[in-house]
Amino acid sequence: MLKELTRIRRKEYDVTIFQTPKFREKKGFQQVYRLNVKGSTHEECLDSVFRRFNVPDRIPIDFNGRFISTGDILYIDEGRRGQFYYQLKPGGWEEINRIHIR
Repeated sequence: MLKELTRIRRKEYDVTIFQTPKFREKKGFQQVYRLNVKGSTHEECLDSVFRRFNVPDRIPIDFNGRFISTGDILYIDEGRRGQFYYQLKPGGWEEINRIHIR
């Protein structure tokens, strides 16, 4: 019983990757890929996606985007719990408003 109380609960996040057609553009984000990622927090989920899409052997065959880099946006949809957008900045992932995706 004690083990159940101390175990960190991992859940599955619905993640969508948005990128611009050309590297370093500020506008014109388009959906590039959608996947489910298991993690206990948003930070763990973001790190997992970053690691997966920056190693050539780990990138899924049907992925048509480029490596995840500064400026790219990840959208985490938790249904009724909310929708969260994170943009990769030089200092790490930063939560942003939806308006930036246009």
